[in-house]
Amino acid sequence: MSEIQPLLLRAARGESVERPPVWMMRQAGRYMKVYRDLRDQHQSFRERSENPDLSYEISMQPFEAFEPDGVILFSDILTPLPGMGIDFDIVESKGPLINEPIRNLQQVEALRPLEPKESMGFVGEVLTRLRESVGNKATVLGFVGAPWTLAAYVVEGKSSKNYAVIKAMAFKEPTLLHSLLDHFAESIANYLRYQIDSGAQVVQMFDSWAGQLSPIDYDTFAAPYQKKVIDLVKQTHPDTPMILYISGSAGVLERMGKTGIDIVSLDWTVDMADGCSRLPKDIGVQGNVDPGLLFGDPEAIRSRIVDTVLKAKGRKHILNLGHGILPGTPEANAQVFFETGKAINDYINR
Repeated sequence: MSEIQPLLLRAARGESVERPPVWMMRQAGRYMKVYRDLRDQHQSFRERSENPDLSYEISMQPFEAFEPDGVILFSDILTPLPGMGIDFDIVESKGPLINEPIRNLQQVEALRPLEPKESMGFVGEVLTRLRESVGNKATVLGFVGAPWTLAAYVVEGKSSKNYAVIKAMAFKEPTLLHSLLDHFAESIANYLRYQIDSGAQVVQMFDSWAGQLSPIDYDTFAAPYQKKVIDLVKQTHPDTPMILYISGSAGVLERMGKTGIDIVSLDWTVDMADGCSRLPKDIGVQGNVDPGLLFGDPEAIRSRIVDTVLKAKGRKHILNLGHGILPGTPEANAQVFFETGKAINDYINR
């Protein structure tokens, strides 16, 4: 008899499961003392994410502390950029900085196709080690940034409040932007294939800044390239479940459901029942507890988790936050989140 596959993988594939699996976006990171202690010794974010020993250790920290149903690679959505010829740094408290923002066609034409095995062998090594370490006790997750969000960073040169530079490019030089987006779609699809081949069992695409687009511009500059990534990956890895997350996605939920994605990750600004009603029944949902709730008391956390799970009942559902866990969140409350998720049937049947 074959060994039972891990819970999150079975749920993501739409199989009947005993309870919704639970993990957290950004579950490895600043809210954990063990991570902050390691960060004090290794100040550079790129070192922490690109040194395979450090990335592996950080990826495993929440698993060793809380045993979530998913273990996600510790990395960054910008990690593939140097492999395409775009250098960047991540500065503590300031975020990503692109050394030479992409602003003209010559720069786009100079970009290299991404060869992940050559430029990011450390990612493959970490994923392989994670899979060996957790076995069937958890599902190994990989992730990437979607083309629009990568473009937003490299065109703006840093995080932005209004995305004026890339929107100016979108409306003044759309051909230039489409060329950049297409390059990213091809490269990101290759990167996801590499992650899956290295051990990732479920993969998530973050289009974090697509929520800054109007629906008509989402249809033009984000959705087609999300779909291209999904289609390319499904050509070679049709059985790997894919999740799509957008921050501030309430206005484009139905559009997300038309990209070919398997699971839509809802942020906390959408009621779970409403989100489910707006998506086709064959598409799963992930989320969507407000990460700010984890600053509250344990009873409030448990009550909201029960509410979320009950509203998603009958759907393919992965319990998660509606965004990444926030720095400063008490670790004891993260523990409450995971323990409640894993014992959800007991709470519902009380």
